[in-house]
Amino acid sequence: MAAGAGLVKAGENGRGIASRWYPRALARRIREINLLKDRITFVEGDAFELIAEHQADRDAVFYIDPPYTQAARRLYKRWRIDHMRLFTMMRECKGDFLMSYDNTTEIVHLANKFGLQTRPIAMKNTHHAKMRELLIARDLSWLSAPHAAYAASTP
Repeated sequence: MAAGAGLVKAGENGRGIASRWYPRALARRIREINLLKDRITFVEGDAFELIAEHQADRDAVFYIDPPYTQAARRLYKRWRIDHMRLFTMMRECKGDFLMSYDNTTEIVHLANKFGLQTRPIAMKNTHHAKMRELLIARDLSWLSAPHAAYAASTP
């Protein structure tokens, strides 16, 4: 993390962790992840190496949340990544993936260049300002399914 960023201590207005996450939603998400814990692996390491290692595995599924192109510089010490390389690797992946990115012309152009679908979604930043971020995948048709409307409206 960058020098000015840090773990939530006092939080905004002294609200601690509640200033960043909704407690009930966070607790629900933790319970849901717990149900899948035997099917999920978290790896701390070089993402490009991990992708290359599992690129041919049709059963591997990736969620990729790289440093965004606009805010990364102020949030992270190691914010520079090769976005073109990432898109190239994901296009070649045999398994499924979902990427979340900042909604910029540059990123939309990259997704289009690699034949990937994009969908802007609503989100709130740390200061609860409403913003749009971008989901990217080969197929985002599942976002139009009836259950997606409920999931998108749940904090």
